[in-house]
Amino acid sequence: MSSARRFFDHAEAKLREVLETQLPNIEKAAQVIAQCCREGGKFYVFGSGHSHMITEELYLRAGGLALVHGILPPEVMLHQMSQKSSVMERIEGYGSALVELYKVDAKDAVLVVSNSGRNPAPVDVALRAREKGAKVIALTSMRHSAGCTSRHSSGKKLYEIADVTIDNCAVKGDADFPIPGMDVPMGPVSSVTGIVIAEALACQVAENLAKMGVEPPVFVSSNVDGGDARNEHLYETYYGYWK
Repeated sequence: MSSARRFFDHAEAKLREVLETQLPNIEKAAQVIAQCCREGGKFYVFGSGHSHMITEELYLRAGGLALVHGILPPEVMLHQMSQKSSVMERIEGYGSALVELYKVDAKDAVLVVSNSGRNPAPVDVALRAREKGAKVIALTSMRHSAGCTSRHSSGKKLYEIADVTIDNCAVKGDADFPIPGMDVPMGPVSSVTGIVIAEALACQVAENLAKMGVEPPVFVSSNVDGGDARNEHLYETYYGYWK
């Protein structure tokens, strides 16, 4: 069997593990987020390095909730320089500054994504958001986080701060897919499971809001007829500070 075919089975098994072990946590997190949004709060998402893809998946896209506010500073993304995001996410205090810049407050919910959960930036975001009274949801690998030390002066890792923790079920180091003839595994799955978790979470938030009598504001593709007009209204309503 080809490695390509085997990886599909590998990814499916990881997703099945997430479904069988993490559904209660996803549903609990969705209830927390929906309640915050119902009461006028925002839903923030932050991740650095490859974890920023989870933020992009939820933010300003077709089928996505217009309630999501992505914390996406370019310094912790990968497109500028190969090691820059790794350096930045290890600077203590940087994440706290982001919470202040984005004006996170007690009404809000914050999803913090970090596979290891050990670096200062995501830990700072979670700590400062909690200090402000916001609800914090962690999306992390418990196998990795439980098997490493914190790089934050508090000694804490992300899952130890969050109100709700969702395990992406990745192994320590993320990649564990063997390739014949190689001694280094490939196939990191944190993005695969993380994106599915994120979309499941968003769908459950929308269902919860609808049950609360709140119409969930959802973007449609700008490449379908009428999409631009619908989306422009949502941009103006939920992101008017950009105008």
